[in-house]
Amino acid sequence: MASTIHERPKLERRPSGNGGPRGMVPAGGLPRTLQKYAPPPASTGIWVILASIGMTFAALTSALVVRKGGAPDWHHFTLPSILYLNTLILLASSVTLEFARKRVAAFMAARRIGLANPVHWLYSTLGLGLAFVAGQYIAWRQLSAQGLYLATNPSSSFFYVFTAAHAFHLIGGVGGMVRVITKLNNASLRRTTLDAASRYWHFMDVLWVYLLLLLWMKL
Repeated sequence: MASTIHERPKLERRPSGNGGPRGMVPAGGLPRTLQKYAPPPASTGIWVILASIGMTFAALTSALVVRKGGAPDWHHFTLPSILYLNTLILLASSVTLEFARKRVAAFMAARRIGLANPVHWLYSTLGLGLAFVAGQYIAWRQLSAQGLYLATNPSSSFFYVFTAAHAFHLIGGVGGMVRVITKLNNASLRRTTLDAASRYWHFMDVLWVYLLLLLWMKL
């Protein structure tokens, strides 16, 4: 009975810094393990974080819908008007952040030529984010002036929970923006770091628009 002889894979030597077995690779290309693409840790981590935040607010939304459906003590109230100004402020912060992203890559590539540092766009984003948080505090004060507190009724409770949870997560984005600014000024900023911070910030923007519409319709 004839036997089949499998040919050993051909190897070719590639020049390397220190020689040895590392210089041997399969003929026709790189080893399979080197050909696989591995996304940067910052990119993978930010998607995990955004998914967990999204699930948290989805659970809160479900709780609001269920609680309102069976609550005879549910009282509707008018949302503080400053929330609409806060929305414009947060949308503006996303615009300034995109201006920054387009200019940072050019600045890092042409640093020796003397291109102006676009960090002022990032400072604008940071300032608008802080202004949004301050505006949320004013909204809480306006609501409390109407006699509506966390434990007054279910509707006011959900308002404080949703807005406070969003403000808390946005403060996390403010911390990320401070880190990006620091690294940019030290010429150690990586594109993946800026992209991760930008995705988080824009997600907070979209999330707030969703929350505002939800609160406007349900409260």
